[in-house]
Amino acid sequence: MFVAINYITCQEEYKPRFESLFLSRAHAIDRMDGFIKMEVLKPADQSADYLIVSHWENEASFKDWTGSPEFREGHQRGFKDLEKAKASGTEPPMKSTFKTYQVLTV
Repeated sequence: MFVAINYITCQEEYKPRFESLFLSRAHAIDRMDGFIKMEVLKPADQSADYLIVSHWENEASFKDWTGSPEFREGHQRGFKDLEKAKASGTEPPMKSTFKTYQVLTV
């Protein structure tokens, strides 16, 4: 099994919007071959990052997701928010960093 974790840092005023995006998500990832499950973790500590944890059968399935039309569909609203900030010359409302892992044991 393969796990990808997206560490998301949000500006304070963007957090309700970020949570809304996931609560009303497109479920596009659910259609991908090799996808097992996804967890969206809200930090108990307000200064910590949100974690988006996706579980995959293998790394190739995850890589297929990141280049797929489903990936663009699943992220289009967030991408629009980032484009809007860039066009207005303001700081992005969120930043993300991916890290990937091989599962040793369950």
